[in-house]
Amino acid sequence: MKIQTFLIKYAEIGVKGKNRYKFEDILCKRLRARLKPLGQFEVRREYGRIFVDAHSDYDYDEAVRRMTQTFGITGICPVWTVEDPTPEKLDETVAKYFEEEYDDYDFSFKVRVKRINKEFPVASMEMDARLGGILLDRYEEEGLHVDVHTPDIMVYVEIRKIAFIYSKVLPGPGGLPVGTNGRAISLLSGGIDSPVATWMIAKRGVEMQAVYFHSPPYTSERALEKVQDLGRIVSHYAGPIKLHIVNFTELQLAIYDNCPHDELTIIMKRFMFKVAEELAKREEADCIVTGESIGQVSSQTLFSLGVIDRAVTCPVYRPCIGMDKQEIVDISEKIGTYETSIRPYEDCCTIFVAKHPVTKPTLDQIEKSEEKLVGIIEPIYEKAIDTAEVVWLR
Repeated sequence: MKIQTFLIKYAEIGVKGKNRYKFEDILCKRLRARLKPLGQFEVRREYGRIFVDAHSDYDYDEAVRRMTQTFGITGICPVWTVEDPTPEKLDETVAKYFEEEYDDYDFSFKVRVKRINKEFPVASMEMDARLGGILLDRYEEEGLHVDVHTPDIMVYVEIRKIAFIYSKVLPGPGGLPVGTNGRAISLLSGGIDSPVATWMIAKRGVEMQAVYFHSPPYTSERALEKVQDLGRIVSHYAGPIKLHIVNFTELQLAIYDNCPHDELTIIMKRFMFKVAEELAKREEADCIVTGESIGQVSSQTLFSLGVIDRAVTCPVYRPCIGMDKQEIVDISEKIGTYETSIRPYEDCCTIFVAKHPVTKPTLDQIEKSEEKLVGIIEPIYEKAIDTAEVVWLR
Protein backbone atom coordinates (compact mmCIF):
# COMPACT_ATOMS: atom_id res chain seq x y z
CA MET A 1 0.00 0.00 0.00
CA LYS A 2 1.28 3.46 -0.91
CA ILE A 3 1.64 5.42 2.32
CA GLN A 4 -0.50 8.56 2.21
CA THR A 5 -0.36 9.58 5.88
CA PHE A 6 2.44 10.10 8.41
CA LEU A 7 2.09 10.60 12.14
CA ILE A 8 4.71 13.04 13.44
CA LYS A 9 6.12 12.42 16.90
CA TYR A 10 7.75 15.10 19.03
CA ALA A 11 9.10 15.12 22.58
CA GLU A 12 10.37 18.43 23.93
CA ILE A 13 7.50 20.41 22.44
CA GLY A 14 5.12 18.35 24.53
CA VAL A 15 6.38 19.88 27.79
CA LYS A 16 5.84 23.50 26.72
CA GLY A 17 2.54 23.76 28.58
CA LYS A 18 0.21 26.51 27.41
CA ASN A 19 2.76 27.58 24.77
CA ARG A 20 2.85 24.17 23.12
CA TYR A 21 0.51 25.18 20.31
CA LYS A 22 2.98 27.90 19.23
CA PHE A 23 5.74 25.35 18.80
CA GLU A 24 3.37 22.95 17.05
CA ASP A 25 2.24 25.68 14.65
CA ILE A 26 5.83 26.57 13.74
CA LEU A 27 6.68 22.90 13.25
CA CYS A 28 3.67 22.54 10.94
CA LYS A 29 4.81 25.60 9.00
CA ARG A 30 8.31 24.14 8.63
CA LEU A 31 6.90 20.84 7.38
CA ARG A 32 4.66 22.56 4.82
CA ALA A 33 7.62 24.52 3.45
CA ARG A 34 9.84 21.45 3.24
CA LEU A 35 7.25 19.26 1.53
CA LYS A 36 5.76 21.84 -0.83
CA PRO A 37 8.21 21.13 -3.71
CA LEU A 38 7.32 17.42 -3.63
CA GLY A 39 3.56 17.58 -4.21
CA GLN A 40 0.30 18.41 -2.46
CA PHE A 41 0.51 17.81 1.29
CA GLU A 42 -1.77 18.76 4.15
CA VAL A 43 -0.12 19.23 7.54
CA ARG A 44 -2.71 19.24 10.31
CA ARG A 45 -2.62 19.38 14.06
CA GLU A 46 -4.82 17.45 16.44
CA TYR A 47 -4.42 17.40 20.20
CA GLY A 48 -1.05 15.85 20.96
CA ARG A 49 -0.49 14.80 17.35
CA ILE A 50 0.60 16.21 14.00
CA PHE A 51 -0.38 14.41 10.80
CA VAL A 52 0.93 14.81 7.26
CA ASP A 53 -1.44 13.70 4.48
CA ALA A 54 -0.29 13.35 0.87
CA HIS A 55 -2.97 14.40 -1.62
CA SER A 56 -0.93 13.74 -4.75
CA ASP A 57 1.72 11.38 -6.04
CA TYR A 58 5.08 12.05 -4.37
CA ASP A 59 8.62 10.73 -3.85
CA TYR A 60 8.29 8.69 -0.66
CA ASP A 61 12.03 8.47 0.09
CA GLU A 62 12.61 12.20 -0.41
CA ALA A 63 9.59 13.13 1.69
CA VAL A 64 10.80 10.90 4.52
CA ARG A 65 14.32 12.36 4.27
CA ARG A 66 13.02 15.89 4.55
CA MET A 67 10.77 15.11 7.49
CA THR A 68 13.42 13.12 9.39
CA GLN A 69 15.79 16.08 9.01
CA THR A 70 13.35 18.62 10.46
CA PHE A 71 14.23 19.86 13.94
CA GLY A 72 11.49 19.36 16.49
CA ILE A 73 10.60 15.88 15.19
CA THR A 74 11.65 12.77 17.10
CA GLY A 75 9.97 10.23 14.84
CA ILE A 76 8.04 9.74 11.60
CA CYS A 77 5.45 6.97 11.54
CA PRO A 78 4.15 5.82 8.16
CA VAL A 79 0.55 4.86 8.93
CA TRP A 80 -2.32 2.94 7.39
CA THR A 81 -5.67 4.60 7.85
CA VAL A 82 -9.17 3.17 8.31
CA GLU A 83 -12.11 5.45 7.57
CA ASP A 84 -15.18 5.03 9.83
CA PRO A 85 -13.46 2.29 11.84
CA THR A 86 -15.38 -0.67 13.21
CA PRO A 87 -13.96 -3.65 15.10
CA GLU A 88 -14.40 -5.81 11.99
CA LYS A 89 -12.62 -3.27 9.73
CA LEU A 90 -9.71 -3.13 12.16
CA ASP A 91 -9.50 -6.92 12.31
CA GLU A 92 -9.17 -7.07 8.54
CA THR A 93 -6.84 -4.07 8.09
CA VAL A 94 -4.38 -4.96 10.89
CA ALA A 95 -4.03 -8.46 9.43
CA LYS A 96 -3.44 -7.02 5.95
CA TYR A 97 -0.98 -4.47 7.36
CA PHE A 98 1.09 -7.22 8.96
CA GLU A 99 1.03 -9.26 5.78
CA GLU A 100 2.31 -6.40 3.59
CA GLU A 101 4.80 -4.79 6.01
CA TYR A 102 6.64 -7.93 7.14
CA ASP A 103 8.09 -10.89 5.23
CA ASP A 104 9.50 -12.82 8.19
CA TYR A 105 7.47 -13.36 11.37
CA ASP A 106 10.08 -14.85 13.69
CA PHE A 107 9.89 -12.06 16.27
CA SER A 108 7.99 -11.00 19.35
CA PHE A 109 5.20 -8.43 19.23
CA LYS A 110 2.60 -6.57 21.23
CA VAL A 111 -0.51 -4.67 20.15
CA ARG A 112 -1.39 -1.40 21.85
CA VAL A 113 -4.73 0.21 21.08
CA LYS A 114 -5.49 3.79 22.09
CA ARG A 115 -9.20 4.62 21.88
CA ILE A 116 -9.48 8.41 21.65
CA ASN A 117 -12.96 8.13 20.12
CA LYS A 118 -14.99 6.86 23.08
CA GLU A 119 -17.92 6.07 20.80
CA PHE A 120 -15.98 3.13 19.42
CA PRO A 121 -17.84 0.12 20.87
CA VAL A 122 -14.88 -1.99 22.12
CA ALA A 123 -12.53 -0.94 24.93
CA SER A 124 -8.80 -0.49 24.30
CA MET A 125 -7.56 -3.49 26.28
CA GLU A 126 -10.20 -5.72 24.71
CA MET A 127 -9.07 -4.64 21.24
CA ASP A 128 -5.42 -5.27 22.25
CA ALA A 129 -6.26 -8.91 22.96
CA ARG A 130 -8.55 -9.25 19.95
CA LEU A 131 -6.09 -7.95 17.37
CA GLY A 132 -3.13 -9.72 18.99
CA GLY A 133 -5.06 -12.99 18.86
CA ILE A 134 -5.79 -12.58 15.16
CA LEU A 135 -2.11 -12.03 14.34
CA LEU A 136 -0.98 -14.88 16.58
CA ASP A 137 -3.44 -17.29 14.99
CA ARG A 138 -2.09 -16.46 11.54
CA TYR A 139 1.65 -16.40 12.16
CA GLU A 140 2.46 -18.35 15.33
CA GLU A 141 3.67 -21.33 13.31
CA GLU A 142 6.12 -19.01 11.53
CA GLY A 143 7.69 -17.90 14.81
CA LEU A 144 5.51 -14.96 15.87
CA HIS A 145 5.12 -14.78 19.64
CA VAL A 146 3.88 -12.32 22.26
CA ASP A 147 6.15 -10.38 24.62
CA VAL A 148 4.26 -7.79 26.65
CA HIS A 149 7.40 -6.32 28.29
CA THR A 150 10.10 -5.93 25.61
CA PRO A 151 8.60 -6.83 22.23
CA ASP A 152 10.61 -6.60 19.04
CA ILE A 153 7.65 -4.97 17.30
CA MET A 154 4.95 -2.73 18.78
CA VAL A 155 1.80 -2.49 16.68
CA TYR A 156 0.00 0.76 17.50
CA VAL A 157 -3.64 1.40 16.69
CA GLU A 158 -5.07 4.87 17.42
CA ILE A 159 -8.83 5.07 17.10
CA ARG A 160 -10.09 8.58 16.39
CA LYS A 161 -12.74 9.43 13.81
CA ILE A 162 -10.19 7.72 11.57
CA ALA A 163 -8.09 4.83 12.86
CA PHE A 164 -4.31 4.86 12.39
CA ILE A 165 -2.19 1.71 12.31
CA TYR A 166 1.61 1.76 12.48
CA SER A 167 4.56 -0.15 13.87
CA LYS A 168 7.59 1.61 12.42
CA VAL A 169 9.12 4.81 13.78
CA LEU A 170 11.74 6.48 11.60
CA PRO A 171 13.93 8.59 13.92
CA GLY A 172 14.08 12.36 13.58
CA PRO A 173 16.74 14.75 14.93
CA GLY A 174 14.72 16.02 17.93
CA GLY A 175 15.30 19.51 19.27
CA LEU A 176 12.97 22.46 18.65
CA PRO A 177 11.53 23.82 15.39
CA VAL A 178 13.70 26.45 13.75
CA GLY A 179 12.15 29.86 14.28
CA THR A 180 11.16 29.39 17.92
CA ASN A 181 14.32 30.78 19.54
CA GLY A 182 15.68 33.86 17.81
CA ARG A 183 18.40 34.31 15.20
CA ALA A 184 22.17 33.83 15.20
CA ILE A 185 25.14 34.40 12.91
CA SER A 186 27.62 31.56 12.72
CA LEU A 187 31.26 31.92 11.73
CA LEU A 188 31.30 29.22 9.06
CA SER A 189 34.67 27.95 7.84
CA GLY A 190 35.57 24.93 5.76
CA GLY A 191 36.56 22.87 8.80
CA ILE A 192 34.81 20.13 10.72
CA ASP A 193 33.77 22.13 13.78
CA SER A 194 31.83 25.17 12.58
CA PRO A 195 29.17 23.26 10.55
CA VAL A 196 28.58 21.06 13.61
CA ALA A 197 28.23 24.12 15.85
CA THR A 198 25.80 25.70 13.38
CA TRP A 199 23.74 22.50 13.31
CA MET A 200 23.72 22.24 17.12
CA ILE A 201 22.46 25.78 17.66
CA ALA A 202 19.85 25.41 14.90
CA LYS A 203 18.64 22.28 16.70
CA ARG A 204 17.64 24.50 19.61
CA GLY A 205 15.17 26.35 17.38
CA VAL A 206 17.50 29.18 16.32
CA GLU A 207 17.26 30.59 12.80
CA MET A 208 20.81 30.54 11.41
CA GLN A 209 22.71 32.92 9.19
CA ALA A 210 26.44 32.55 8.52
CA VAL A 211 29.49 34.58 7.65
CA TYR A 212 32.50 33.30 5.72
CA PHE A 213 35.78 35.22 5.56
CA HIS A 214 37.20 34.83 2.07
CA SER A 215 40.83 35.80 1.38
CA PRO A 216 41.59 35.69 -2.33
CA PRO A 217 44.16 34.96 -3.70
CA TYR A 218 45.33 33.20 -0.50
CA THR A 219 42.18 31.09 -0.41
CA SER A 220 40.76 29.66 -3.62
CA GLU A 221 37.28 29.69 -5.10
CA ARG A 222 37.16 25.99 -4.28
CA ALA A 223 37.50 26.87 -0.60
CA LEU A 224 34.45 29.12 -0.97
CA GLU A 225 32.55 26.39 -2.82
CA LYS A 226 33.40 23.99 0.01
CA VAL A 227 31.90 26.34 2.60
CA GLN A 228 28.76 26.80 0.51
CA ASP A 229 28.42 23.03 0.16
CA LEU A 230 28.72 22.65 3.94
CA GLY A 231 26.09 25.33 4.48
CA ARG A 232 23.72 23.57 2.08
CA ILE A 233 24.11 20.30 3.97
CA VAL A 234 23.32 22.03 7.27
CA SER A 235 20.36 23.77 5.61
CA HIS A 236 18.73 20.36 5.11
CA TYR A 237 18.10 20.53 8.86
CA ALA A 238 18.19 24.25 9.62
CA GLY A 239 16.26 25.59 6.65
CA PRO A 240 17.64 28.22 4.24
CA ILE A 241 20.84 29.88 5.50
CA LYS A 242 21.76 33.41 4.48
CA LEU A 243 25.54 33.37 3.94
CA HIS A 244 27.51 36.63 4.10
CA ILE A 245 30.80 36.32 2.16
CA VAL A 246 33.23 38.92 3.50
CA ASN A 247 36.41 39.73 1.58
CA PHE A 248 38.95 39.59 4.37
CA THR A 249 42.21 39.93 2.41
CA GLU A 250 42.89 43.64 2.96
CA LEU A 251 42.07 43.36 6.67
CA GLN A 252 44.43 40.42 7.07
CA LEU A 253 47.26 42.13 5.20
CA ALA A 254 46.87 45.29 7.29
CA ILE A 255 47.09 43.22 10.47
CA TYR A 256 50.01 41.21 9.07
CA ASP A 257 51.94 44.37 8.15
CA ASN A 258 51.38 46.23 11.41
CA CYS A 259 51.02 43.75 14.28
CA PRO A 260 53.33 41.18 15.94
CA HIS A 261 53.18 37.92 14.02
CA ASP A 262 52.76 35.75 17.10
CA GLU A 263 49.49 37.66 17.77
CA LEU A 264 48.13 37.50 14.20
CA THR A 265 45.50 34.81 14.80
CA ILE A 266 44.14 36.47 17.93
CA ILE A 267 43.85 39.91 16.32
CA MET A 268 42.38 38.51 13.11
CA LYS A 269 39.75 36.61 15.05
CA ARG A 270 38.89 39.73 17.05
CA PHE A 271 38.21 41.55 13.79
CA MET A 272 36.20 38.62 12.49
CA PHE A 273 34.05 38.88 15.59
CA LYS A 274 33.68 42.63 15.11
CA VAL A 275 32.51 42.10 11.52
CA ALA A 276 30.12 39.34 12.63
CA GLU A 277 28.70 41.56 15.37
CA GLU A 278 28.04 44.38 12.91
CA LEU A 279 26.32 41.97 10.53
CA ALA A 280 24.31 40.59 13.45
CA LYS A 281 23.09 44.11 14.26
CA ARG A 282 22.07 44.69 10.66
CA GLU A 283 20.29 41.33 10.45
CA GLU A 284 18.67 41.67 13.89
CA ALA A 285 20.49 38.56 15.09
CA ASP A 286 20.94 37.94 18.79
CA CYS A 287 24.35 36.29 19.03
CA ILE A 288 27.47 34.92 17.34
CA VAL A 289 28.14 31.18 17.08
CA THR A 290 31.53 29.54 16.56
CA GLY A 291 32.85 25.98 16.45
CA GLU A 292 35.71 26.45 18.90
CA SER A 293 36.55 23.93 21.61
CA ILE A 294 38.98 24.51 24.46
CA GLY A 295 42.60 23.74 23.69
CA GLN A 296 42.17 22.50 20.14
CA VAL A 297 44.54 25.11 18.67
CA SER A 298 46.54 28.04 20.07
CA SER A 299 43.71 30.55 19.54
CA GLN A 300 41.33 28.32 21.51
CA THR A 301 43.03 28.36 24.90
CA LEU A 302 40.96 29.87 27.70
CA PHE A 303 43.23 32.92 27.64
CA SER A 304 42.85 33.41 23.88
CA LEU A 305 39.09 32.89 23.87
CA GLY A 306 38.67 35.40 26.67
CA VAL A 307 40.63 38.07 24.79
CA ILE A 308 38.81 37.38 21.52
CA ASP A 309 35.39 37.68 23.18
CA ARG A 310 36.26 41.11 24.55
CA ALA A 311 36.25 42.46 20.98
CA VAL A 312 32.43 42.39 20.98
CA THR A 313 29.53 43.07 23.31
CA CYS A 314 27.01 40.55 21.93
CA PRO A 315 26.84 36.98 23.32
CA VAL A 316 29.15 34.38 21.76
CA TYR A 317 28.00 30.76 21.91
CA ARG A 318 30.31 27.78 21.41
CA PRO A 319 28.31 24.54 21.53
CA CYS A 320 31.43 22.41 20.89
CA ILE A 321 33.42 24.06 23.69
CA GLY A 322 33.76 20.97 25.90
CA MET A 323 33.98 18.32 23.18
CA ASP A 324 37.08 16.52 22.02
CA LYS A 325 37.75 16.22 18.30
CA GLN A 326 36.35 12.72 17.93
CA GLU A 327 33.03 13.74 19.46
CA ILE A 328 32.75 16.56 16.93
CA VAL A 329 33.76 14.24 14.08
CA ASP A 330 31.06 11.76 15.15
CA ILE A 331 28.37 14.43 14.85
CA SER A 332 29.74 15.64 11.50
CA GLU A 333 29.52 12.08 10.16
CA LYS A 334 25.97 11.75 11.45
CA ILE A 335 24.76 14.95 9.80
CA GLY A 336 26.70 14.37 6.57
CA THR A 337 29.24 17.22 6.66
CA TYR A 338 32.42 15.25 7.42
CA GLU A 339 33.39 14.18 3.89
CA THR A 340 32.99 17.75 2.63
CA SER A 341 34.88 19.24 5.59
CA ILE A 342 37.99 17.16 4.91
CA ARG A 343 38.39 18.39 1.35
CA PRO A 344 41.94 19.86 1.23
CA TYR A 345 41.24 23.57 0.80
CA GLU A 346 42.71 26.08 3.25
CA ASP A 347 40.71 28.69 5.14
CA CYS A 348 41.86 32.25 5.75
CA CYS A 349 43.22 31.63 9.25
CA THR A 350 45.51 28.71 8.43
CA ILE A 351 47.24 30.75 5.70
CA PHE A 352 48.49 33.38 8.17
CA VAL A 353 49.31 31.23 11.22
CA ALA A 354 52.64 32.10 12.86
CA LYS A 355 55.20 29.41 13.64
CA HIS A 356 55.00 30.14 17.36
CA PRO A 357 51.64 31.82 18.10
CA VAL A 358 50.95 33.29 21.52
CA THR A 359 48.84 30.99 23.71
CA LYS A 360 48.44 33.20 26.81
CA PRO A 361 47.63 36.65 25.47
CA THR A 362 46.39 39.44 27.71
CA LEU A 363 43.80 42.00 26.69
CA ASP A 364 46.16 44.92 27.42
CA GLN A 365 48.86 43.39 25.27
CA ILE A 366 46.53 42.76 22.31
CA GLU A 367 44.85 46.17 22.51
CA LYS A 368 48.27 47.82 22.56
CA SER A 369 49.18 45.96 19.37
CA GLU A 370 45.88 46.97 17.78
CA GLU A 371 46.66 50.65 18.40
CA LYS A 372 49.09 50.37 15.47
CA LEU A 373 46.06 49.84 13.23
CA VAL A 374 44.32 53.08 14.16
CA GLY A 375 43.86 55.24 11.08
CA ILE A 376 44.61 52.29 8.80
CA ILE A 377 42.07 49.63 9.54
CA GLU A 378 38.82 51.65 9.82
CA PRO A 379 38.11 52.25 6.10
CA ILE A 380 39.20 48.69 5.26
CA TYR A 381 36.88 47.33 7.95
CA GLU A 382 33.91 49.37 6.69
CA LYS A 383 34.59 48.34 3.11
CA ALA A 384 34.70 44.65 4.05
CA ILE A 385 31.27 44.88 5.66
CA ASP A 386 29.66 47.06 2.98
CA THR A 387 30.89 44.89 0.09
CA ALA A 388 29.93 41.55 1.64
CA GLU A 389 28.23 39.28 -0.89
CA VAL A 390 25.05 37.47 0.14
CA VAL A 391 24.19 33.95 -1.02
CA TRP A 392 21.19 31.90 0.11
CA LEU A 393 22.06 28.28 0.81
CA ARG A 394 19.23 25.77 0.40
